[in-house]
Amino acid sequence: MLTCTSGGSEQDSDHTDSVVVGLVNNMPDAALRTTERQFCQLLSEAARNCAVSLKLFFLPEIHRGHEAQTYLRGHYAGIGDLWGAHLDGLIVTGTEPRAAVLSDEPYWPGLAKLVDWAEDHTTSSIWSCLAAQAAVLRRDGISRRRLPEKLFGVFDCTKATEHPILAGAPPRWRVPHSRWNDLTEETLAEKGYSILSRSDAAGADLFAKRGNSLFVFLQGHPEYDGDALLHEYRRNVQRFLADQKDGYPEMPRGYFDGQTAAALAALKARALRHRDTDLLRGFPVVPAERIIECDWRHYAIQLYANWLSFLVERKYFGRRPPASIGSAGRPRSALAQ
Repeated sequence: MLTCTSGGSEQDSDHTDSVVVGLVNNMPDAALRTTERQFCQLLSEAARNCAVSLKLFFLPEIHRGHEAQTYLRGHYAGIGDLWGAHLDGLIVTGTEPRAAVLSDEPYWPGLAKLVDWAEDHTTSSIWSCLAAQAAVLRRDGISRRRLPEKLFGVFDCTKATEHPILAGAPPRWRVPHSRWNDLTEETLAEKGYSILSRSDAAGADLFAKRGNSLFVFLQGHPEYDGDALLHEYRRNVQRFLADQKDGYPEMPRGYFDGQTAAALAALKARALRHRDTDLLRGFPVVPAERIIECDWRHYAIQLYANWLSFLVERKYFGRRPPASIGSAGRPRSALAQ
C-alpha cells in the first residue's frame, strides 16, 4: 500500500507503521508529472503488503516554467524541508544536462548536499541517470564522460553478479536508457563500486556501494512505462521541427517495430527537406503505442520490491530480521545481514 504526500507534510517515520521514502523529482517540466506517476505506480506494485509513504521534494535551483512551478508549490516541498525529515529511503531522479561539467550546473550545490545528507540520514538511496553521475562525482570524484551520440533505446542487460537487490531477477532483461553521458565500468570498479548488471551496448547498468547507507545507482530507467521513449522521441522531433535543436534526433534503438520505424524514417526524410511543425501530425503515435511492450516491468518491480524489503528489515528488525518477513509476500532480503 502506498500513500503519496508533499515532503513538507508532518509525518515522522519513527512513529508510523509505514516505511517512508523521499522522491526528489528533478526531471524536466515535460516529464515532471509523468515521472511522479511512474514512481508512484512502481512503488505501489513493489510494496505489495508493505505500507509505504512517499514524500515529494524538489530542487528550487532547477529552472522551471510557470506551470511546473505552480504544480511543485502545490504538491511538493522544497529541498530545505528534507534536511529535517525522517526518511528510511530516498530516490533521486536525473534531469536534462545543460553544462559540460556537472559541478557547473546551477543546482550542483543542492544536489551535492543531498548526496552527503543521504549518506548520513538514510538506510539506502537510489540514484537515477544524471543523479547517479552526480552522486559518484561527489562521493569519489568520478567524472562522467560524454558519449559520441545519445544512448537512447531499450538495451539487453545481463546480471554481472549475484546480489540480494537482484534476488528473483532473471539472468537477462531489457532496460530503457536515455543519456548523453556515461560512467565506465572500469573506473567504477577501481573505486570500489559493485557492478550488478551490464550491457554490451550501454555499459554499466546497475551498480552499488555501501558506506553508512547503501547507495544504489541506475544509469538506465527501469521505472519508465512502455511509451516513455516514444514521447521523449516525439518531443525531440518537435524541437527539431521548431528550430530549437540542431540535427534530427535518432530513433530509440530496439524499441519500434519495423512498420513504425519505416513510418518514422519517412517523416525524417520529409523533415530534412523542409522543417515544418505541421509535419508532426504525421508522427505515428497510435501505431507505436499499440505495439510497444513494457517487457522490463517485472524486473523493475522485483528490483524495487527487494529494495523496499531491505528498508523494512532495517527499520523494524535491525540487522537480523525474522523469517516472517519472507512469508509476508516477498523474499527476505540479505542486504541487511
